Amino acid sequence: MSATHERHDTARERPSVELDAVIVGAGLAGLYMLHRLRELGLSVRVFEAGTGVGGTWYWNRYPGARCDVESMLYSYSWSDEVQQEWRWTSRYATQPEILRYVNDVADRFDLRRDIRFEMRVTAASFDEDTSCWQIRTDRGDRLSARFCVMATGCISHPQRPAFEGLDGFEGEWYHTGRWPKEDVDFTGKRVGVVGTGSTGIQLIPVVAKQAAHLTVFQRTPNFAIPAWDGPLAASVEREFKENYSRYRRRARETSTCWPQDFSERSALEDSPQQQERELEARWQEGGFGFIFQYSDILTDPEANKVAADFVCNKIRQRVNDPEIAELLCPYDHPLGTKRLCVDSDYYETYNRDNVTLVSIRETPIEAPTPTGLRTSEAEYDLDVIVFAIGFDSMTGALFNIDIRGRDGVQLTKKWADGPRTYLGIGTAGFPNLFTITGPGSPSVLSNMIVSIEQHVDWLTDCITHLLDAELDCIEPERDAEDAWVDHVNEIADDTLFPQADSWYAGANIAGKPRVFTPYVGGCRTYRDRCDEVAANGYESFTLR
Repeated sequence: MSATHERHDTARERPSVELDAVIVGAGLAGLYMLHRLRELGLSVRVFEAGTGVGGTWYWNRYPGARCDVESMLYSYSWSDEVQQEWRWTSRYATQPEILRYVNDVADRFDLRRDIRFEMRVTAASFDEDTSCWQIRTDRGDRLSARFCVMATGCISHPQRPAFEGLDGFEGEWYHTGRWPKEDVDFTGKRVGVVGTGSTGIQLIPVVAKQAAHLTVFQRTPNFAIPAWDGPLAASVEREFKENYSRYRRRARETSTCWPQDFSERSALEDSPQQQERELEARWQEGGFGFIFQYSDILTDPEANKVAADFVCNKIRQRVNDPEIAELLCPYDHPLGTKRLCVDSDYYETYNRDNVTLVSIRETPIEAPTPTGLRTSEAEYDLDVIVFAIGFDSMTGALFNIDIRGRDGVQLTKKWADGPRTYLGIGTAGFPNLFTITGPGSPSVLSNMIVSIEQHVDWLTDCITHLLDAELDCIEPERDAEDAWVDHVNEIADDTLFPQADSWYAGANIAGKPRVFTPYVGGCRTYRDRCDEVAANGYESFTLR
């Protein structure tokens, strides 16, 4: 089964290659999946649209790009050799450093030989006669594979600017999710940045230091907690490496895959003075831990307001102009219900003389012009426009492929009212099609690399079970899938998350169904459920 066979069906068609597995995407998920399936002795091929490995860290190379999970925690755990030998230089690793790390892993384990770069999978259809997936690429390749693994990422399909007439802009424009490999020099230029989410908050301080003038177009202000980034102390690195097994185990046992302290206290149990002290302590630690200072910040509106008011007061202290400070204070969503941002001097950037903030909530952008952007109130002359407007998240990359399951049913049609999966791993009617950190799993609400490893390990065990039992196919039962989708929605409705128009629910894409997609019940609870399903012979799945 693991041998690779080629045949010519007609003189006009390229060889059709028969494989055990095809993996779409050569990011952190795709590389680990390739490594694990190789260990089983399977023939595997990975297709990657970019010219190199890295996924998110290959495409998102905009100035200031860095991980918002601390570097010692954002790394593979499956190779002790790698985690002991690799040296991170800062508390939060930059994009170039993470990309070097991913390339090092690819080289150490000779992964590139099974990767085809600059190739996109355009179609995947399930052949019920052979129980195999028929794969096509944009180069005309035709392949057959028993297993099809989508390692396409949750935030990998950029949202294109929806402005007519952009081609008429005479300057340069860029999307942060498709940044060029060569450096972009903003020196002496008038630059406009559209978007103030996590990407914009990283990008804006860097551009402001180069540009002659920077105009920030903000639709929705977002909460940001300071990173307090800096060189990684040798003592911190040593302590982690001596105790990595404990940190990794602790991460897997928490609700977010971070090995940190989670309070069990309600914010409402403390006096205002105690609240201030507790939140200040977390603020000084920096990073995502702030949201977990109290147990009910994401479930109780009053508790959330305590924390949100604290952050807004910090914004007012950091920004000199009171009017600008108020524009930067979030007001339309509870703290943490949109992606919490981690910043380095973001708010202080608005104290610079060469930075202007424009609220496009109040004065929307109407159109690009040959010389810049026009809002409902003014025209802004720009040499460069940068769109930090995010992605068609969770489903966009999957919908970019024509995926068809049993009876030719298209995934886009099955998911027309929102994604439907069991455990975020598979979807009924699409046998042997797996999604790593797919909709309905913790994914973007967790330390992604820990969730990636959990899915890859679970899938590897699942495929091993199929091979040992001489079974052809596995797919979720529809009743189990329906129950899981209902459970994901019920858990989300018990929190404040649905109160935000976030990309978690597809609110950033016109016409996309508003469905809260990630699983908010916690990584530990989710992992236990996955383990239980496997231990019970993959209950709630149909095996043939």
